[in-house]
Amino acid sequence: MIPARVAPTLIALLVSGGMCFLVSGVATWRALDGFSGFFTTWMSAWAFAWPVAFPALLLFRPLITKLVMGLVREGS
Repeated sequence: MIPARVAPTLIALLVSGGMCFLVSGVATWRALDGFSGFFTTWMSAWAFAWPVAFPALLLFRPLITKLVMGLVREGS
């Protein structure tokens, strides 16, 4: 079993991977004309984007959390 202290990092890893998978697929679909080479190009784009997205999520999450906490009201 994985220790609970690594849960935030594991969540960031899985969220960034899923979001990159989806967004790179949409962007690849939009950029290509038809199915020729779609899957290979998509997987290449995903493999390139995920190592960028994961540390970016780790970096920006605390800033976004502070921003959101400043915008919401307690007890609502």
